[in-house]
Amino acid sequence: MAIQTPCILVCVIDARTGYCFGCGRTGDEIGAWTAYSDAQRAEIMAGLPERLSTVERPPRRETLRRRLAREGAARGGPQE
Repeated sequence: MAIQTPCILVCVIDARTGYCFGCGRTGDEIGAWTAYSDAQRAEIMAGLPERLSTVERPPRRETLRRRLAREGAARGGPQE
């Protein structure tokens, strides 16, 4: 039987809150997830939306293509 999990494979812990950017769990919760009972997992999962609302998503990195387009536009060159 499969264990229910909120994991979306974005496993990075926010240093400010201690919550995973992807699922909202703490590192300790992620590590112990398979040891929890179904009721414990359900209780944690019920609070994840509220936790995720407190996590500040890191800004997306600028791709090389966008940087070159931006720099080209600043010089008056071709734009995408």
